[in-house]
Amino acid sequence: MFKLAENKTTVRTEIFAGITTFLTMVYIVVVNPIVLSDAGVPFNQVFTATIIATIIGTLWMALAANYPIAIAPGMGLNAYFAYSVVGANENITYSTAFSAVFVAGIIFIILSLTPFRKKLIEAIPNNLKHGITAGIGLFIAFIGLRLTGIITADPNNLVKLGDLHSPSVILAIVGLAITLVLMSLNVHGALFIGMVITAIIAFFTGQLEFKEGFVSLPSLPEGIIVANPFTAFSDVISHGLYAVVFSFLLVTIFDTTGTMIGVAQQAGLMRGNELPRARTALLADSAATTVGAMFGTSPTSAYIESSSGVAAGGRTGLTTLTVSILFGLTLLFGPLISAVSNLSAITAPALIIVGSLMMGAIAEINWKELDEAFPAFLVVLSMPLTSSIATGIALGFISYPLVKIAKGKWREVHIFVYIFAILFFIQLAFIGGH
Repeated sequence: MFKLAENKTTVRTEIFAGITTFLTMVYIVVVNPIVLSDAGVPFNQVFTATIIATIIGTLWMALAANYPIAIAPGMGLNAYFAYSVVGANENITYSTAFSAVFVAGIIFIILSLTPFRKKLIEAIPNNLKHGITAGIGLFIAFIGLRLTGIITADPNNLVKLGDLHSPSVILAIVGLAITLVLMSLNVHGALFIGMVITAIIAFFTGQLEFKEGFVSLPSLPEGIIVANPFTAFSDVISHGLYAVVFSFLLVTIFDTTGTMIGVAQQAGLMRGNELPRARTALLADSAATTVGAMFGTSPTSAYIESSSGVAAGGRTGLTTLTVSILFGLTLLFGPLISAVSNLSAITAPALIIVGSLMMGAIAEINWKELDEAFPAFLVVLSMPLTSSIATGIALGFISYPLVKIAKGKWREVHIFVYIFAILFFIQLAFIGGH
Protein backbone atom coordinates (compact mmCIF):
# COMPACT_ATOMS: atom_id res chain seq x y z
CA MET A 1 0.00 0.00 0.00
CA PHE A 2 2.73 2.48 0.95
CA LYS A 3 5.22 1.13 -1.64
CA LEU A 4 8.04 0.94 0.92
CA ALA A 5 10.46 -1.00 -1.29
CA GLU A 6 9.85 1.35 -4.24
CA ASN A 7 10.65 4.33 -1.99
CA LYS A 8 13.69 2.55 -0.50
CA THR A 9 12.50 2.64 3.10
CA THR A 10 11.38 0.24 5.87
CA VAL A 11 8.52 -0.01 8.37
CA ARG A 12 10.90 0.77 11.26
CA THR A 13 12.32 3.85 9.52
CA GLU A 14 8.85 5.16 8.64
CA ILE A 15 7.51 4.73 12.20
CA PHE A 16 10.57 6.44 13.67
CA ALA A 17 10.15 9.28 11.14
CA GLY A 18 6.48 9.59 12.16
CA ILE A 19 7.40 9.86 15.84
CA THR A 20 9.98 12.54 14.94
CA THR A 21 7.46 14.58 12.93
CA PHE A 22 4.88 14.24 15.73
CA LEU A 23 7.31 15.51 18.37
CA THR A 24 8.27 18.54 16.26
CA MET A 25 4.66 19.62 15.63
CA VAL A 26 2.69 18.44 18.70
CA TYR A 27 3.19 21.93 20.19
CA ILE A 28 0.20 22.99 18.04
CA VAL A 29 -2.25 21.16 20.37
CA VAL A 30 -1.00 23.44 23.16
CA VAL A 31 -0.52 26.69 21.22
CA ASN A 32 -3.62 26.63 18.98
CA PRO A 33 -6.16 26.45 21.84
CA ILE A 34 -4.43 29.27 23.73
CA VAL A 35 -4.47 31.54 20.64
CA LEU A 36 -8.10 30.79 19.72
CA SER A 37 -9.26 31.06 23.34
CA ASP A 38 -8.44 34.79 23.00
CA ALA A 39 -11.34 34.86 20.51
CA GLY A 40 -13.60 33.31 23.16
CA VAL A 41 -13.61 29.74 21.81
CA PRO A 42 -13.70 27.23 24.72
CA PHE A 43 -10.34 25.50 25.29
CA ASN A 44 -11.70 21.94 25.05
CA GLN A 45 -13.50 22.77 21.81
CA VAL A 46 -10.31 23.99 20.10
CA PHE A 47 -8.18 21.23 21.61
CA THR A 48 -10.46 18.49 20.23
CA ALA A 49 -11.09 20.31 16.92
CA THR A 50 -7.34 20.82 16.39
CA ILE A 51 -6.70 17.09 16.74
CA ILE A 52 -9.71 16.12 14.56
CA ALA A 53 -8.56 18.45 11.75
CA THR A 54 -4.96 17.22 12.08
CA ILE A 55 -5.99 13.55 11.94
CA ILE A 56 -8.31 14.06 8.94
CA GLY A 57 -5.75 16.00 6.88
CA THR A 58 -2.78 13.84 7.84
CA LEU A 59 -4.66 10.55 7.33
CA TRP A 60 -5.76 11.70 3.88
CA MET A 61 -2.14 12.57 3.10
CA ALA A 62 -1.10 9.10 4.33
CA LEU A 63 -3.73 6.92 2.69
CA ALA A 64 -4.69 8.83 -0.48
CA ALA A 65 -1.52 10.76 -1.43
CA ASN A 66 1.11 8.50 0.24
CA TYR A 67 3.27 11.46 1.31
CA PRO A 68 5.21 11.99 4.58
CA ILE A 69 3.70 15.51 4.90
CA ALA A 70 1.56 16.23 7.98
CA ILE A 71 -1.38 18.66 8.08
CA ALA A 72 -2.49 20.74 11.11
CA PRO A 73 -4.01 24.17 11.90
CA GLY A 74 -1.58 26.79 10.60
CA MET A 75 0.37 29.19 12.76
CA GLY A 76 -0.42 32.76 11.75
CA LEU A 77 -3.85 31.86 10.45
CA ASN A 78 -4.95 31.12 14.03
CA ALA A 79 -3.57 34.49 15.16
CA TYR A 80 -5.33 36.22 12.27
CA PHE A 81 -8.59 34.49 13.24
CA ALA A 82 -8.32 35.46 16.92
CA TYR A 83 -6.92 39.00 16.79
CA SER A 84 -7.84 40.45 13.38
CA VAL A 85 -11.18 38.85 12.54
CA VAL A 86 -12.85 38.32 15.93
CA GLY A 87 -10.79 40.54 18.25
CA ALA A 88 -10.91 43.64 16.06
CA ASN A 89 -14.64 43.45 15.25
CA GLU A 90 -17.27 43.56 17.98
CA ASN A 91 -20.06 42.38 15.66
CA ILE A 92 -18.20 39.22 14.54
CA THR A 93 -18.45 36.22 16.85
CA TYR A 94 -16.14 33.25 16.63
CA SER A 95 -18.94 31.13 15.12
CA THR A 96 -19.33 33.70 12.31
CA ALA A 97 -15.57 33.65 11.77
CA PHE A 98 -15.66 29.83 11.55
CA SER A 99 -18.26 30.26 8.80
CA ALA A 100 -15.63 32.26 6.87
CA VAL A 101 -13.07 29.47 7.41
CA PHE A 102 -15.63 26.90 6.23
CA VAL A 103 -16.38 28.89 3.07
CA ALA A 104 -12.64 29.30 2.40
CA GLY A 105 -12.26 25.53 2.80
CA ILE A 106 -15.06 24.80 0.31
CA ILE A 107 -13.53 27.22 -2.23
CA PHE A 108 -10.11 25.62 -1.64
CA ILE A 109 -11.58 22.16 -2.37
CA ILE A 110 -13.05 23.47 -5.65
CA LEU A 111 -9.77 25.19 -6.62
CA SER A 112 -7.79 22.03 -5.77
CA LEU A 113 -9.89 20.13 -8.32
CA THR A 114 -9.28 22.68 -11.10
CA PRO A 115 -6.22 24.19 -12.86
CA PHE A 116 -7.18 27.62 -11.44
CA ARG A 117 -5.18 27.02 -8.24
CA LYS A 118 -1.96 26.60 -10.24
CA LYS A 119 -2.70 29.73 -12.29
CA LEU A 120 -3.38 31.71 -9.10
CA ILE A 121 -0.04 30.69 -7.54
CA GLU A 122 1.85 31.53 -10.74
CA ALA A 123 0.10 34.93 -11.03
CA ILE A 124 1.12 36.24 -7.61
CA PRO A 125 4.57 37.87 -7.60
CA ASN A 126 7.21 35.92 -5.64
CA ASN A 127 8.27 39.00 -3.67
CA LEU A 128 4.72 39.47 -2.39
CA LYS A 129 4.58 35.78 -1.39
CA HIS A 130 7.84 36.11 0.56
CA GLY A 131 6.61 39.37 2.13
CA ILE A 132 3.38 37.69 3.29
CA THR A 133 5.31 34.81 4.92
CA ALA A 134 7.78 37.16 6.63
CA GLY A 135 5.01 39.52 7.75
CA ILE A 136 3.05 36.67 9.34
CA GLY A 137 6.26 35.58 11.10
CA LEU A 138 6.78 39.05 12.56
CA PHE A 139 3.13 39.19 13.62
CA ILE A 140 3.30 35.81 15.39
CA ALA A 141 6.56 36.72 17.18
CA PHE A 142 5.03 40.01 18.33
CA ILE A 143 2.02 38.15 19.76
CA GLY A 144 4.39 35.77 21.59
CA LEU A 145 6.33 38.66 23.12
CA ARG A 146 3.08 40.37 24.13
CA LEU A 147 1.49 37.26 25.69
CA THR A 148 4.54 36.70 27.90
CA GLY A 149 4.68 40.31 29.06
CA ILE A 150 8.18 40.80 27.60
CA ILE A 151 6.53 43.60 25.62
CA THR A 152 3.61 45.57 27.07
CA ALA A 153 1.35 48.45 25.98
CA ASP A 154 2.59 52.01 26.37
CA PRO A 155 0.32 55.08 26.12
CA ASN A 156 3.06 57.24 24.59
CA ASN A 157 4.82 54.88 22.20
CA LEU A 158 2.28 52.02 21.74
CA VAL A 159 4.70 49.38 23.11
CA LYS A 160 7.56 49.18 25.61
CA LEU A 161 9.69 46.60 27.39
CA GLY A 162 7.75 44.78 30.13
CA ASP A 163 8.74 44.05 33.73
CA LEU A 164 11.73 41.74 33.39
CA HIS A 165 11.55 40.92 37.12
CA SER A 166 8.07 39.38 36.89
CA PRO A 167 8.10 35.58 37.46
CA SER A 168 6.17 34.86 34.24
CA VAL A 169 8.54 37.01 32.14
CA ILE A 170 11.59 35.32 33.70
CA LEU A 171 10.04 31.89 33.01
CA ALA A 172 9.31 32.86 29.38
CA ILE A 173 12.89 34.10 28.82
CA VAL A 174 14.31 30.91 30.39
CA GLY A 175 11.96 28.78 28.24
CA LEU A 176 12.97 30.72 25.13
CA ALA A 177 16.68 30.26 25.92
CA ILE A 178 16.28 26.50 26.56
CA THR A 179 14.33 25.99 23.32
CA LEU A 180 16.84 28.02 21.29
CA VAL A 181 19.73 25.93 22.66
CA LEU A 182 17.87 22.72 21.72
CA MET A 183 17.13 24.05 18.23
CA SER A 184 20.75 25.15 17.77
CA LEU A 185 21.80 21.58 18.60
CA ASN A 186 19.31 20.29 15.95
CA VAL A 187 17.34 18.30 18.53
CA HIS A 188 14.20 16.83 16.92
CA GLY A 189 11.13 18.07 18.77
CA ALA A 190 13.02 21.05 20.27
CA LEU A 191 9.85 23.20 20.50
CA PHE A 192 7.94 20.45 22.32
CA ILE A 193 10.86 19.44 24.58
CA GLY A 194 11.43 23.13 25.40
CA MET A 195 7.79 23.39 26.52
CA VAL A 196 8.12 20.26 28.68
CA ILE A 197 11.27 21.56 30.42
CA THR A 198 9.68 25.02 30.93
CA ALA A 199 6.55 23.34 32.35
CA ILE A 200 8.67 21.32 34.80
CA ILE A 201 10.41 24.53 35.96
CA ALA A 202 7.00 26.23 36.29
CA PHE A 203 5.67 23.30 38.34
CA PHE A 204 8.58 23.41 40.82
CA THR A 205 8.40 27.22 41.12
CA GLY A 206 4.67 27.04 41.93
CA GLN A 207 3.49 28.73 38.71
CA LEU A 208 1.90 25.58 37.27
CA GLU A 209 -0.78 23.45 38.95
CA PHE A 210 -2.67 20.37 37.72
CA LYS A 211 -6.05 20.84 39.45
CA GLU A 212 -8.05 18.62 37.09
CA GLY A 213 -5.59 15.73 36.76
CA PHE A 214 -3.91 14.62 33.56
CA VAL A 215 -6.29 12.42 31.56
CA SER A 216 -9.94 12.62 30.49
CA LEU A 217 -12.18 11.71 27.58
CA PRO A 218 -12.27 14.35 24.78
CA SER A 219 -15.21 16.73 24.62
CA LEU A 220 -16.79 19.30 22.29
CA PRO A 221 -18.62 21.75 24.62
CA GLU A 222 -20.11 23.69 21.67
CA GLY A 223 -20.88 20.61 19.56
CA ILE A 224 -20.57 21.19 15.82
CA ILE A 225 -20.21 24.95 15.32
CA VAL A 226 -20.77 25.11 11.55
CA ALA A 227 -23.43 22.52 10.66
CA ASN A 228 -25.23 24.18 7.75
CA PRO A 229 -23.25 25.28 4.63
CA PHE A 230 -26.02 27.71 3.61
CA THR A 231 -25.83 29.47 6.99
CA ALA A 232 -22.04 29.72 6.61
CA PHE A 233 -22.31 31.39 3.19
CA SER A 234 -25.04 33.75 4.42
CA ASP A 235 -22.85 34.71 7.43
CA VAL A 236 -20.01 35.66 5.08
CA ILE A 237 -22.33 37.69 2.83
CA SER A 238 -24.22 39.46 5.64
CA HIS A 239 -21.00 40.49 7.45
CA GLY A 240 -19.07 41.30 4.26
CA LEU A 241 -16.28 38.87 5.13
CA TYR A 242 -15.01 38.55 1.56
CA ALA A 243 -11.51 39.87 2.34
CA VAL A 244 -11.30 37.51 5.33
CA VAL A 245 -12.22 34.49 3.20
CA PHE A 246 -9.76 35.59 0.51
CA SER A 247 -6.96 36.07 3.05
CA PHE A 248 -7.55 32.63 4.59
CA LEU A 249 -7.60 31.13 1.10
CA LEU A 250 -4.54 32.96 -0.22
CA VAL A 251 -2.30 32.28 2.76
CA THR A 252 -3.36 28.61 2.97
CA ILE A 253 -2.70 28.05 -0.75
CA PHE A 254 0.78 29.66 -0.60
CA ASP A 255 1.68 28.01 2.67
CA THR A 256 0.54 24.53 1.74
CA THR A 257 1.88 24.53 -1.80
CA GLY A 258 5.25 26.00 -0.77
CA THR A 259 5.63 23.58 2.14
CA MET A 260 4.60 20.52 0.10
CA ILE A 261 7.11 21.32 -2.65
CA GLY A 262 9.87 22.07 -0.11
CA VAL A 263 9.36 18.82 1.83
CA ALA A 264 8.87 16.76 -1.37
CA GLN A 265 12.15 18.12 -2.79
CA GLN A 266 13.94 17.21 0.44
CA ALA A 267 12.49 13.69 0.26
CA GLY A 268 13.36 13.32 -3.43
CA LEU A 269 9.69 12.89 -4.39
CA MET A 270 9.56 15.59 -7.11
CA ARG A 271 9.51 14.60 -10.78
CA GLY A 272 11.27 17.56 -12.41
CA ASN A 273 9.24 20.64 -11.40
CA GLU A 274 6.07 18.63 -10.87
CA LEU A 275 4.76 17.10 -7.66
CA PRO A 276 3.05 13.75 -8.46
CA ARG A 277 -0.45 13.40 -6.95
CA ALA A 278 -0.43 17.15 -6.15
CA ARG A 279 -4.21 17.42 -6.53
CA THR A 280 -4.82 14.59 -4.03
CA ALA A 281 -2.31 16.13 -1.61
CA LEU A 282 -3.98 19.56 -1.77
CA LEU A 283 -7.37 17.97 -1.11
CA ALA A 284 -5.97 16.75 2.24
CA ASP A 285 -5.48 20.34 3.35
CA SER A 286 -8.72 21.75 1.93
CA ALA A 287 -10.80 18.92 3.43
CA ALA A 288 -9.12 19.32 6.84
CA THR A 289 -9.76 23.10 6.77
CA THR A 290 -13.46 22.56 5.99
CA VAL A 291 -14.01 19.87 8.64
CA GLY A 292 -11.84 21.73 11.17
CA ALA A 293 -14.06 24.82 10.82
CA MET A 294 -17.15 22.72 11.56
CA PHE A 295 -15.68 21.57 14.88
CA GLY A 296 -13.96 24.82 15.81
CA THR A 297 -10.43 25.46 14.58
CA SER A 298 -8.74 27.87 12.17
CA PRO A 299 -7.50 26.81 8.68
CA THR A 300 -5.04 23.93 8.35
CA SER A 301 -1.82 23.89 6.39
CA ALA A 302 0.97 21.49 5.43
CA TYR A 303 3.58 21.58 8.19
CA ILE A 304 7.21 22.40 7.44
CA GLU A 305 8.01 20.39 10.59
CA SER A 306 7.37 17.34 8.37
CA SER A 307 10.91 17.94 7.07
CA SER A 308 12.24 16.62 10.40
CA GLY A 309 10.54 13.28 9.71
CA VAL A 310 11.91 13.29 6.16
CA ALA A 311 15.39 13.95 7.59
CA ALA A 312 14.84 10.86 9.80
CA GLY A 313 14.13 8.78 6.68
CA GLY A 314 10.36 9.18 6.15
CA ARG A 315 9.38 8.77 2.50
CA THR A 316 5.79 7.45 2.46
CA GLY A 317 2.33 7.74 3.99
CA LEU A 318 3.31 5.29 6.73
CA THR A 319 5.14 8.21 8.36
CA THR A 320 1.97 10.32 8.37
CA LEU A 321 -0.19 7.37 9.45
CA THR A 322 2.06 7.15 12.53
CA VAL A 323 1.63 10.90 13.11
CA SER A 324 -2.19 10.53 12.91
CA ILE A 325 -2.25 7.69 15.46
CA LEU A 326 -0.06 9.65 17.91
CA PHE A 327 -2.29 12.75 17.59
CA GLY A 328 -5.28 10.48 18.29
CA LEU A 329 -3.65 9.39 21.56
CA THR A 330 -3.15 13.04 22.66
CA LEU A 331 -6.97 13.43 22.70
CA LEU A 332 -6.90 11.79 26.14
CA PHE A 333 -4.54 14.36 27.68
CA GLY A 334 -6.84 17.42 27.58
CA PRO A 335 -6.55 18.37 31.31
CA LEU A 336 -2.74 18.18 31.21
CA ILE A 337 -2.51 20.34 28.08
CA SER A 338 -5.16 22.74 29.42
CA ALA A 339 -3.10 23.36 32.57
CA VAL A 340 0.04 24.01 30.52
CA SER A 341 -1.83 26.31 28.10
CA ASN A 342 -3.03 28.51 30.96
CA LEU A 343 0.55 29.68 31.46
CA SER A 344 1.56 31.65 28.36
CA ALA A 345 5.22 31.68 29.45
CA ILE A 346 5.33 27.99 28.49
CA THR A 347 3.69 28.31 25.07
CA ALA A 348 4.75 31.78 23.84
CA PRO A 349 8.44 30.91 23.19
CA ALA A 350 7.16 28.56 20.45
CA LEU A 351 5.30 31.49 18.84
CA ILE A 352 8.44 33.66 18.93
CA ILE A 353 10.65 30.95 17.41
CA VAL A 354 8.16 29.92 14.71
CA GLY A 355 7.89 33.64 13.89
CA SER A 356 11.66 33.90 13.52
CA LEU A 357 11.74 30.87 11.19
CA MET A 358 9.02 32.40 8.98
CA MET A 359 10.95 35.68 8.87
CA GLY A 360 13.62 33.82 6.90
CA ALA A 361 11.52 34.47 3.78
CA ILE A 362 12.63 38.11 3.93
CA ALA A 363 16.01 37.06 2.51
CA GLU A 364 14.26 35.95 -0.71
CA ILE A 365 12.84 39.43 -1.42
CA ASN A 366 14.56 41.38 -4.22
CA TRP A 367 15.52 44.48 -2.23
CA LYS A 368 17.49 46.04 -5.11
CA GLU A 369 14.37 46.82 -7.18
CA LEU A 370 12.09 49.36 -5.48
CA ASP A 371 9.01 48.26 -7.45
CA GLU A 372 9.50 44.72 -6.08
CA ALA A 373 10.82 45.60 -2.62
CA PHE A 374 8.43 48.32 -1.44
CA PRO A 375 5.13 46.39 -1.75
CA ALA A 376 6.76 43.45 0.10
CA PHE A 377 8.12 45.86 2.74
CA LEU A 378 4.64 47.33 3.17
CA VAL A 379 3.22 43.83 3.77
CA VAL A 380 5.91 42.95 6.36
CA LEU A 381 5.57 46.28 8.19
CA SER A 382 1.79 46.58 8.23
CA MET A 383 0.87 43.08 9.46
CA PRO A 384 2.23 43.48 13.03
CA LEU A 385 1.47 47.24 13.19
CA THR A 386 -2.19 46.90 12.15
CA SER A 387 -2.60 43.49 13.86
CA SER A 388 -4.11 42.27 10.61
CA ILE A 389 -2.76 39.79 8.07
CA ALA A 390 -5.56 40.76 5.65
CA THR A 391 -4.62 44.45 5.78
CA GLY A 392 -0.99 43.59 5.08
CA ILE A 393 -1.95 41.47 2.08
CA ALA A 394 -4.32 44.20 0.83
CA LEU A 395 -1.70 46.98 1.02
CA GLY A 396 0.81 44.77 -0.80
CA PHE A 397 -1.61 43.94 -3.61
CA ILE A 398 -2.72 47.58 -3.99
CA SER A 399 0.80 49.06 -4.00
CA TYR A 400 2.40 46.45 -6.31
CA PRO A 401 0.60 47.40 -9.56
CA LEU A 402 0.83 51.12 -8.69
CA VAL A 403 4.65 51.15 -8.51
CA LYS A 404 4.88 48.88 -11.57
CA ILE A 405 2.70 51.31 -13.57
CA ALA A 406 4.85 54.24 -12.33
CA LYS A 407 7.98 52.48 -13.64
CA GLY A 408 6.33 51.70 -16.97
CA LYS A 409 6.30 47.97 -16.24
CA TRP A 410 2.53 47.54 -16.19
CA ARG A 411 2.71 44.68 -18.72
CA GLU A 412 4.66 42.58 -16.16
CA VAL A 413 1.69 42.51 -13.80
CA HIS A 414 -0.75 39.58 -14.19
CA ILE A 415 -4.41 40.45 -14.74
CA PHE A 416 -5.28 38.60 -11.51
CA VAL A 417 -3.10 41.02 -9.52
CA TYR A 418 -4.95 44.02 -11.01
CA ILE A 419 -8.30 42.39 -10.12
CA PHE A 420 -7.15 41.65 -6.55
CA ALA A 421 -5.82 45.22 -6.20
CA ILE A 422 -9.20 46.70 -7.19
CA LEU A 423 -11.11 44.33 -4.87
CA PHE A 424 -8.81 45.05 -1.92
CA PHE A 425 -9.03 48.81 -2.56
CA ILE A 426 -12.85 48.62 -2.50
CA GLN A 427 -12.66 46.52 0.70
CA LEU A 428 -10.37 48.99 2.54
CA ALA A 429 -11.89 52.22 1.21
CA PHE A 430 -15.62 51.46 1.29
CA ILE A 431 -16.36 48.32 3.30
CA GLY A 432 -13.70 48.61 5.99
CA GLY A 433 -10.78 46.24 6.51
CA HIS A 434 -10.93 43.27 8.87
